[in-house]
Amino acid sequence: MTIVGFVSLVVCAITLVHCYLWHRLIRSTTRAGRTRRVLTWILVALAVLAPVTLIASRSEWGHFLAWPGFFWIAVMFYLFVFLVLLEIPRAAALTVLRVVELRAERRRVPPGVAARRAERTALLAAQPVSAAQPVSAVRSDAAGRDEAETGSAIGGVIVVPGAGAARRGGGATGGTNDPAGMSRRLFIARTAAVAAGAGALGTVGLGVRTALGDPVIEPVRVVLPRLDPRLSGLRFAVVSDIHLGPLTGTEHTRRIVRMINSLKADVVAVVGDLVDGTVAELGPLARPLEDLESRYGAYFVTGNHEYYTANGPQEWTEELRGLGVRPLGNERVEIAHGGAVLDLAGVNDLGGVASGDGPDFERALGGRDRSRSTVLLAHQPVQAVQAATYGVDLQLSGHTHGGQMVPFNLVVPMQQPVVSGLGEVDGTQVYVTRGAGFWGPPVRVGAPPEITLLEVHHERL
Repeated sequence: MTIVGFVSLVVCAITLVHCYLWHRLIRSTTRAGRTRRVLTWILVALAVLAPVTLIASRSEWGHFLAWPGFFWIAVMFYLFVFLVLLEIPRAAALTVLRVVELRAERRRVPPGVAARRAERTALLAAQPVSAAQPVSAVRSDAAGRDEAETGSAIGGVIVVPGAGAARRGGGATGGTNDPAGMSRRLFIARTAAVAAGAGALGTVGLGVRTALGDPVIEPVRVVLPRLDPRLSGLRFAVVSDIHLGPLTGTEHTRRIVRMINSLKADVVAVVGDLVDGTVAELGPLARPLEDLESRYGAYFVTGNHEYYTANGPQEWTEELRGLGVRPLGNERVEIAHGGAVLDLAGVNDLGGVASGDGPDFERALGGRDRSRSTVLLAHQPVQAVQAATYGVDLQLSGHTHGGQMVPFNLVVPMQQPVVSGLGEVDGTQVYVTRGAGFWGPPVRVGAPPEITLLEVHHERL
């Protein structure tokens, strides 16, 4: 999908969601008037803010929109989720209300009178009626008294006093001229709106706290049957999707470096999506990476976001090289440990295909000694489909953020074979880290940030 196509899809989705929010949060909860107009214009402004933020936050001039814009995008999303979940109880409450009103109406109109009115209406509909011809009806009250009820037929149309008002309804619900019934409908709509608002704000608040907090250290043990036993216990610190950008600071990087160094890993693997901007904009935020510590070095492969930057990924690969982090651009190195050798390879992200800088598995993996185990760094889990054809034992990936905000974790499998954790693709094991940062809204729900301490072993203990 092209950038234009993606932007068009996002704008359409945002527009539809805001139309739904207007219907449920404004039209259903307010009567026509000034309050409804003011709330509508506020929602229109927020609807414009969302796509503008997605576009402008990539440019330095638009960084000031990041916090309000991305925060609203998160609230908007969870308002939509909670309102959709509340549709069933809301519909059930309205059904109960209609049943109660119908029973109340039947108590007010005795069955005999209702039957006679229905019969009279049928007879009048079957006969021509002259202009202004009086129509009389007889009804009984609760005490059994009869009284005349007069309407008029003009131009062949029966006009019953009060019927127009009953059909027109009123207020926010447009279904009844009964003030009590209308109030009950407003109560149901407003209760659903308040519940959705409280749920959305509470969820986003907890999600912000999680996203901005310390990443979780995930210890993982992976058995590689072909691994030389002398390499058992080799430890990788895996981090991905740090996403240095307008909502992060230098302390975000320092904390990640400090936590990685505390693991005392043999190899540090930075598996893509390090930045969301140029070296000129974000260079100072990346500088703490020069303090990374490991026995056999720190390595980096590009993610799709490196290709979204204004100057492309090359300036970042050179910047990282200067910070002591070695880029693996479709290449491999040997990790000698305990008298044995492991091949560590890296391929570029699929985002580089359009610019001719995509993954080259043959260059990275071809011609190697296949008796040796190979660990591949590749940003997207789906790249394991090709890696498997080269006999890769283990692929380390990121990209998915573990879904970042539930229920996106249910959507990710449509594109990627593994959402988070350890999986397998065509015989190649794939570990997908949830990432140590966030993209877009500074919110993580159900997918806390992660730094992985992964050990490879020859056999199970």
